[in-house]
Amino acid sequence: MTLPQTIPLLGLGWDDALFLGLAGAMLLFALMVVSMRDIIRCGVAMIVAFGALAGLYVLANAPVVAAAQVLIYIGAISVLILFAIMLTQSKIGTTALVFQTQARWAALAAGILAILLVLTVTATSWPAAAGLDEAQKTRLAHDLATTMFKSYVLPFEVVSVLLLAAVIGGVFIAKREHGGED
Repeated sequence: MTLPQTIPLLGLGWDDALFLGLAGAMLLFALMVVSMRDIIRCGVAMIVAFGALAGLYVLANAPVVAAAQVLIYIGAISVLILFAIMLTQSKIGTTALVFQTQARWAALAAGILAILLVLTVTATSWPAAAGLDEAQKTRLAHDLATTMFKSYVLPFEVVSVLLLAAVIGGVFIAKREHGGED
């Protein structure tokens, strides 16, 4: 049995429906990251948002970037953040979030950023890459990988050392004896 080219009731193509589903899931879980009160659940929502973004990369015919998204952001960064949260979170802390008082200013800043983003996207003339053949696409991907792994290796390594230092600092703060010197 083969599927029809479009979804019968919606009239959308399957790739368009998948894009809308992944984009909607990414936006929903990104909003959950910044709006939920439980920080562990925020971290899990962040992982789901990163997964939806990886799915969008696959739809954009960028499987290498999608794999990097899964390996680096979901596999390393998110797990690192969750471990740091679990190691440093105090059970006797206050239940009220300090950032709740800044919600109006954050909403205003997000609105301004959204307007600027829409203006930028509509004012940019996007070159059409659809006319490229497979050899040209492969060459572009090769050039991108060469640039990333030859020219920008040092920044990636600096970030990895910084993340390692953050984890070690988080473990040190979490394991420090109470009542000792600060």
